Amino acid sequence: MHEEIDVSSPRWQLAVRLRDVIERRWPAEVQAIGVHGSLAHGDDHDGSDVNLLVVKYRPAAGPRPALRRVEGILVDLEVTTADEGMRRARELTSRWPLEADRYVTTRPLHDPNGWFGKLRDTHLARLAETRPPEFTALARHNWALASAAHGRAVRLAEWYETDAALVMIAESRLHAALVTGLLTRTYFRNAADAVRRTGVAGADMQELGAVLKEQAGELSARGQPVDGNIGLLFE
Repeated sequence: MHEEIDVSSPRWQLAVRLRDVIERRWPAEVQAIGVHGSLAHGDDHDGSDVNLLVVKYRPAAGPRPALRRVEGILVDLEVTTADEGMRRARELTSRWPLEADRYVTTRPLHDPNGWFGKLRDTHLARLAETRPPEFTALARHNWALASAAHGRAVRLAEWYETDAALVMIAESRLHAALVTGLLTRTYFRNAADAVRRTGVAGADMQELGAVLKEQAGELSARGQPVDGNIGLLFE
């Protein structure tokens, strides 16, 4: 269920004004308009963005995607067609833990035909029919990225390239968090939420190496080893 909305919030008021502009300019082209992220959860604050999703009937009509500040607030205007939105809701990728929230928790601003409810149901139905090996394969992909970034961070630290090493360790933490999210079917609000909830936000290189080693063992136990011969590459 949605939290109570603070209608006096500048971000909520901006979202409503954007909706009104879009409805006036493209009244016959827009099927639904909604917000996701902090506005949808009802806990936006002064540093929050306005994440607006516009669903169109036709690809070539309606507003275009945009990312820019409006009156001091960052607006991320995402635009999709109804068919494309449903297709994406049925698609599972290695970034599923960061993408699922927008399918499950979107607050409608204009949705006369209940499109966002159908989007949620479509995604949940896809999850219900997904077998564990599919999530494991996606987790293995993230583990490979996490391990590679961790290895680069170690080398950069040895070369006293501290700033670059910090970038790599942050990347490794995020992908390690996505491994956990996929193996446990847990989705997160954003990247910061992912590393915080999985306990790797403050992990140093040694601690993160131990996490990756543990994850490698779990992936192998699930039938998806992280290392092997050439033949495994093509399975």
